[in-house]
Amino acid sequence: MISTVEIVKVSGRALLANKMRSFLTTLGIIIGVGAVIAAYAVGQGANSVIDKQISMLGSNFMYVFPDRSSVSSFSNPRYLTVSDAEAIERECSGVVAVAPLAETTAQAIYGSANWSAEVSGSTPGFSVVREWLVESGRDLMDGDIRSGSKVCVLGYTVADKLFGEEEPVGKVIRIRTVPFTVVGVFASKGRSMGGYDQDDFILVPITTAQRRLTRNANTGRVGAIMVKGVSMKALNYLEIQINDLLRERHRIRPDRPNDFSVMNISQILDVRRKATQTMSLLLGAIAAISLIVGGIGIMNIMLVSVTERTREIGIRMAVGAKSGDIRLQFLIEALSLSLLGGVLGILLGTAAGIGLSAIMNSPPVFGVGSIVLAFVFSALVGVGFGFYPAWKASLLNPIDALKYE
Repeated sequence: MISTVEIVKVSGRALLANKMRSFLTTLGIIIGVGAVIAAYAVGQGANSVIDKQISMLGSNFMYVFPDRSSVSSFSNPRYLTVSDAEAIERECSGVVAVAPLAETTAQAIYGSANWSAEVSGSTPGFSVVREWLVESGRDLMDGDIRSGSKVCVLGYTVADKLFGEEEPVGKVIRIRTVPFTVVGVFASKGRSMGGYDQDDFILVPITTAQRRLTRNANTGRVGAIMVKGVSMKALNYLEIQINDLLRERHRIRPDRPNDFSVMNISQILDVRRKATQTMSLLLGAIAAISLIVGGIGIMNIMLVSVTERTREIGIRMAVGAKSGDIRLQFLIEALSLSLLGGVLGILLGTAAGIGLSAIMNSPPVFGVGSIVLAFVFSALVGVGFGFYPAWKASLLNPIDALKYE
């Protein structure tokens, strides 16, 4: 019986004798393995970006906005108010925190430095809903809201623009012409999925904002209400409760539309995640089809090779090669082609993953598991589709093979 080392050498010489054909045979495997790795890298990279966006925005919360198109159709429209927010927190179940918002844009001044920023009037619930951490100093307190204190908590960008390396806490800034004492600075969250700077804002008590900055002190009107639920699953039921409560409070007849709208941030991000998963599954399906096509290509070429090398097989059998040796030789050739395709596919998939992730603005995430799985699967394709040609070659009769022209 011929040694395995000798069989490997014979197989290698056979493949090198037809370099171009061997390479073209592996193309299906290359594309399939490359698609598997690229799909995993892009999908995981996109999911990591979405997870980061969720952590920056906060989780399990929704916005309630006044629906301006509906409000304009009401003869006596109702806007969202602080009392609406208080009613949601008091009467709806599954609520963790509620934060009414009264926002405006104003110039903030400290010494010779000034910066135009978004000023958010809200309550201590703001930090809970948005999961914002205070880096230094303190957050707003209920006493600040009740007394209408002229205090503020700065977003990281505003603190940097106004104070640089100086400690902001305890200093007095002017927002428009109103002096505010800085009581805290929020930790940085960076840019949102829309590209705007989330740290470019100033948080002040909502009562102070309404009296001093937005001039809505009499009506208590707010631009939005943020509501945080106990879980993602609780949000749908919470949305129904809010809808019923506000329709009742705003005295909206059954035949009239809402004068408000609810936007569930978590659901929007969940839709994006599902879209990413769908794309990954699509690429995975393409990869599986490519691997199967590649396997069929290997089997086809190996069958052609068996036919072309019938006399060679007969000669090898005549000088002592056994059926198992012939079968092993062709299996090694098929396995070598698939493994070569696997290696080249890994390189292609890595490059494609980097390129696609650059287009999608998300860093690729390459998993060792996906690379190993793709490589092993390519080997199994080689063995699986190479077995029949190898088996057919091993069944040749030496005398008939020697007579073959």
